[in-house]
Amino acid sequence: MSTRFNMAEVNAAAYQAGTGMEKALQNSFLTSIQKELIKIRASQINGCAFCLDMHTKNALRYGETPQRIFLLNSWKDARELFTEEEQVILAIAEEVTLISEKGLSEETYQKAKQIFSETRIADIIMAAVTINMWNRIAISTHMPVAE
Repeated sequence: MSTRFNMAEVNAAAYQAGTGMEKALQNSFLTSIQKELIKIRASQINGCAFCLDMHTKNALRYGETPQRIFLLNSWKDARELFTEEEQVILAIAEEVTLISEKGLSEETYQKAKQIFSETRIADIIMAAVTINMWNRIAISTHMPVAE
């Protein structure tokens, strides 16, 4: 599968707006590993090889364990490996990614409110929204997996 075009070159203004979203998340409360877990989980759901390759490598660099990455697709069955915060973060990431199914459920939102402030919930939602945008760009333009 060959790359169709480079979005950063063809529509630089829109691409830069996307990188602005990414930069805004640098100031969020989310740790580097939490951000990578969101990115990996959404990319698994969306089937984005480019983003899976990038973010699993990043997660390992930040100190994430291979075991947790291997089991991320089944985190609900491996809850003992993920903190309560991470479980809520992953639930939000999944529900935002699968928005057409039910959106962010009231149950998940209420769990999040018990742990996080509204500002932090907003950060989690924006992290999920941002990686979903990148997944759609990478898949639509056939971005190649790095060598």
